[in-house]
Amino acid sequence: MQTDINPRALIGRKAFDRGGVKIGTVDEVYLDDATGEPEWAAVRTGLFSRDVFVPLEPSEVVGGTLRVPYDRALIREAPDLGVGRHLSPEQEMELYHHYGLDATR
Repeated sequence: MQTDINPRALIGRKAFDRGGVKIGTVDEVYLDDATGEPEWAAVRTGLFSRDVFVPLEPSEVVGGTLRVPYDRALIREAPDLGVGRHLSPEQEMELYHHYGLDATR
């Protein structure tokens, strides 16, 4: 993730998968408890759908949009953890596992 991006500036941006397919709109940004850096984005996938968490590393902001290096199908299958609450370490591990990420980074 580009560390010079203001997390609040991500809210409301459109999010796209690695193939350029729209995922939805960034609803919230979650910061890492230890570093305070943006770690997860909650993306609203549709009007009657739900928010899904996507990792902000190795995502990037390109031309005013969030580009996530995962397929839309994988993103839509992310664990439903609800938004508006703090993510527990167990929930974060579940997300890391889902996206095939190393949780020790």
